[in-house]
Amino acid sequence: MDPYKILSYAYLTEKAVGLVEKENKLVFVVDRKADKTQIKNAVEKAFGVKVARVNTQIKGGEKRAYIKLRPESKAADIAVKLGLTV
Repeated sequence: MDPYKILSYAYLTEKAVGLVEKENKLVFVVDRKADKTQIKNAVEKAFGVKVARVNTQIKGGEKRAYIKLRPESKAADIAVKLGLTV
């Protein structure tokens, strides 16, 4: 699958911004059919970072992916590229 079809948009709530700052995590709304491996590969290809772990949650009819980056990659840098000021 194309990484831009898997990653719908960044989920930017107050809690998600806190995860960027404290836990080096990004939150995306993703395609419901995508599995964790596809999500990991999509993030690595789209942003050029290494992913440590992917957790998913289906809530309110949408699937969210909580993506923990490896320590050498900074979630704040990607958040700035997405238009979030951290």
